[in-house]
Amino acid sequence: MNSAINNLRGAFFSHSILTCTYEKKSFIIRNRFSHQFKRFHSSMGKHLAHSSTNVNGEDLPQLFSVAPMMDWTDNHYRTLARLISTHAWLYTEMVVAETIVHQKDNLDRFLAFSPIQHPIVLQIGGSNLKNLAKATELANAYSYDEINLNCGCPSGKVAGHGCFGARLMYDPKFVGDAMSAIASNCDVPVSVKCRIGVDDRDSYNELCDFIHTVVSRSPTAHFIIHARKALLSGLSPAENRNVPPLKYEYYFSLLRDFPEIRFTINGGITCISQVKASLREGAHSVMVGRAAYNNPWNTLGQVDSEIYGASRIHFSRRQVLEKYQIYGDSELGKYGPNKPNIRQIVKPLLHLFHSEPGNGLWKRKADTAMRHCTTIESFLEETLDAIPDSVLDSTLPIIPPEEEGVFFDKTLLPPPYKSCQVPGLCVRV
Repeated sequence: MNSAINNLRGAFFSHSILTCTYEKKSFIIRNRFSHQFKRFHSSMGKHLAHSSTNVNGEDLPQLFSVAPMMDWTDNHYRTLARLISTHAWLYTEMVVAETIVHQKDNLDRFLAFSPIQHPIVLQIGGSNLKNLAKATELANAYSYDEINLNCGCPSGKVAGHGCFGARLMYDPKFVGDAMSAIASNCDVPVSVKCRIGVDDRDSYNELCDFIHTVVSRSPTAHFIIHARKALLSGLSPAENRNVPPLKYEYYFSLLRDFPEIRFTINGGITCISQVKASLREGAHSVMVGRAAYNNPWNTLGQVDSEIYGASRIHFSRRQVLEKYQIYGDSELGKYGPNKPNIRQIVKPLLHLFHSEPGNGLWKRKADTAMRHCTTIESFLEETLDAIPDSVLDSTLPIIPPEEEGVFFDKTLLPPPYKSCQVPGLCVRV
């Protein structure tokens, strides 16, 4: 795929009314990224956020990505995801910089991945410049396609006790310096994942000040924007994903006010029809979180053909499981007894039959089998009779229908950002 996506415009599509049912009519979105990004620092141009990477001779832009999720997007999930979609960009779980530094003699356990997982992004967390730099240097040997800094996690363990994640949005100068340190120690593009604000620092101008400062102090040219603010006290991580209102107008205003920067939209997008609607409105790229984990077949199964325009390949979940079984049995005990164990390797499979006949029985049988099975092969033999052959052998679903509506309210777009609003905060280019 080497053609550029048309910059499609037209009617807005509603986040609230876009459904996730399927019909036969398909609509192919082509790669819209043909422009080159302005070099802010010519001496560090290699770190700019390229719109694509080359995988097996194919140019893959980062149109669709799966969000980094702690305890979810591990090696096992990413392997399953790649068996379903060859084009989606995958993000690791956040790996704390200190873990990498202190486990330098055991790095494979935390950083190694199969080459089939490309394109893949490593997300790092931390608030110590020296450790962030060293961790990046160590991770660079693993040939990730991008290094990302977590500035959006509101978890008490991360933003509270750890003093990083979303709390870093309070200190954009530090984030800029951290990104400079990260970029200086790797050979790939670097990016930041953040919220639109934190606590009462949630105005559009303050978000722009954050972006401006980070860009001014580093070669960062890609931001993943979770379109909700983070509340660092009073809400759980789950509540922080749902209670603060979505403000997509902030995201689309950033496209207007920072045309040299690439922005990925994240938050509240749960199916491919919504991904396509946001791309149609001009979003550079889209990141999907729990929908890609909780319903991988219906979500990831659409990505290659409907987002990237690849030919639809007809394969079944039975075929995916046959390949995953080979992978899983080769991984058992790789790093010592029960490291990983059956339960860890099976965990990503538990959502493969989301909303399908037999799904409930399959999960109950799986819970029992995980307690005594010693191989993935024996686990599947014991449990898959709960799923009808018609489900196991069915091929990928048809795309969601296109429904006209309003994806975001254009009347809510804030005025254009003109300059830094906080004296002493920003360093101007």
